[in-house]
Amino acid sequence: MNERHSTTQKVFAEFLGTLLLLCTVIGSGIMAERLAGGNVAIALLGNTLATVFILYVLIETLGDISGAHFNPLVSTVMLWRTAKPLLACYVVAQIIGAIAGAWLAHAMFDMPLFQLSSHIRTGTGQWIAEGVATAGLIFVILRSSHTHASASALVASYIGAAYWFTASTSFANPAAVLGRMMTDSFSGIAPQSAPYFILAQVTGAACGVFIHCRLRAYNENVNSRA
Repeated sequence: MNERHSTTQKVFAEFLGTLLLLCTVIGSGIMAERLAGGNVAIALLGNTLATVFILYVLIETLGDISGAHFNPLVSTVMLWRTAKPLLACYVVAQIIGAIAGAWLAHAMFDMPLFQLSSHIRTGTGQWIAEGVATAGLIFVILRSSHTHASASALVASYIGAAYWFTASTSFANPAAVLGRMMTDSFSGIAPQSAPYFILAQVTGAACGVFIHCRLRAYNENVNSRA
């Protein structure tokens, strides 16, 4: 994150990035469903590719301004110890951006702006999947500073994979849950399903931090003995 940017610029970057992310997730879901002719696998593939591409672009273009979190759990992990006031601003911007992204997608496809999803996503398997997806995302982000690959490539690649290996299609983001709750389309999640997804995500984020810390401690112990 570049300290030369003002708080307003950083918060706006988080709002804009989350808006565009959710607009892409929801808009590509609508487009994919319309074009796939009932083939859910093809619709999910189209939704996945669009999400992967936009994540890479957004992290590359906004990362040096705000850190490109677009996710309250990522912001919590990255800012809790050092910048609590900024964390609060980020979370509010992300939530507003997610909802605005849903509305923008609806406007582009001539759908009613204000909707609530009827898409039930529930069950132990889906909750475990959200925990796994979020744990992996947090782990990848925390490890990205220790690798030669860029965070944008790592995060986009992980989310693309997690769309397909998790039963929940990898929301891994409480702001995304709220945004997708506002659309009764392919990407939506019913309000009654949302709290369980968010709880699973919070648990997964804690697991991701724990795994990273344990591996870092192991590496430090190994290096100290060398």
